[in-house]
Amino acid sequence: MLDTITIPMPDDWHCHLRDGTYLVTTVAHSAAVFTRTIVMPNTLPAITSIPQAEAYYQRIIQCIPSNNPFTPLMTLYLTDTMSVETIQAAAKHANIFACKLYPAGATTNSKAGITSIENLYPIFDAMQNVDLPLLIHGEVTDCNIDIFDRESIFIDRHLQDIIKEFPNLRIVLEHITSRDAVDFISQQATNIAATITVHHLLINRNQLLAGGLKPDYYCLPIAKREQDKQALIAAVLNNNNRHFFLGTDSAPHTQSAKYHPCGCAGIYTSPVAIQLLTELFVNHNAVNQLINFTSQNGANFYQLPINARQLTLERKPWTVPDRFIFGSEYVTPFYAGQRIQWQIKH
Repeated sequence: MLDTITIPMPDDWHCHLRDGTYLVTTVAHSAAVFTRTIVMPNTLPAITSIPQAEAYYQRIIQCIPSNNPFTPLMTLYLTDTMSVETIQAAAKHANIFACKLYPAGATTNSKAGITSIENLYPIFDAMQNVDLPLLIHGEVTDCNIDIFDRESIFIDRHLQDIIKEFPNLRIVLEHITSRDAVDFISQQATNIAATITVHHLLINRNQLLAGGLKPDYYCLPIAKREQDKQALIAAVLNNNNRHFFLGTDSAPHTQSAKYHPCGCAGIYTSPVAIQLLTELFVNHNAVNQLINFTSQNGANFYQLPINARQLTLERKPWTVPDRFIFGSEYVTPFYAGQRIQWQIKH
């Protein structure tokens, strides 16, 4: 039985650090485990310009613990008025690594998102020409579409056409949740990839809804059926499949916002992500696949080097704290109050 596991330092290819005083908590938790993270731009206001991205980057790095090499990789929030010139300049910027497409109303702070994907085709063409990756929150937002079908319908309505029109564009379908998404991404060329979260590998919609609604398990895209969860697990355990890599979609909210009658979507997983993934992969006798998923596939997709530093985890049970300070309030982490078998060795 393995008691310790050493892997290259992992990266998080999709994370919400939030802004302001919240950065004190989120940056510390991410920097403790990850070397790099793709930072989502759906702050208030959204990060839609290069000067905004530069200023946000500075606020983040001011919160990095001393002597820690954590590197935030910035993104721009695509809008209906985004210009080709901005895309071209972003591709040359040292700290900007991608642009994010949010359909308007799809998730937290997405009101300024895209109202017509087809109108963005000139932007996609510019991104393809300068090799700037497109990150997609892949859900339709039609009110007449069942919330559990929105990912699959987005693939059928939009993603297939985007890939066809822009065959050389690097695309990441973010935080996939369905067997349909796994099957679709697996069939694509290597410039098409997907991130998978920790929580979608561990929970299904029964755990969200059965016996009463669990606000701390509510996220968008919403957790799906058990068969979808098993498809995600099979995808990350496939040693020959390089399309999938870790994007925690760690998305903290204050407890007052999370437990409100109209509670916010998002699960705060940064403090427990690697520990829970280690437990999952060890249980499947798949440590090599853990390395692929957390440390290699994403770096290869983003054309960055594998981290030289290493992280060691040890089999040593611990209990996840019930809460963390978050600004002037608290945030509840994923698996709060529960026992985890693995922890980071310091």
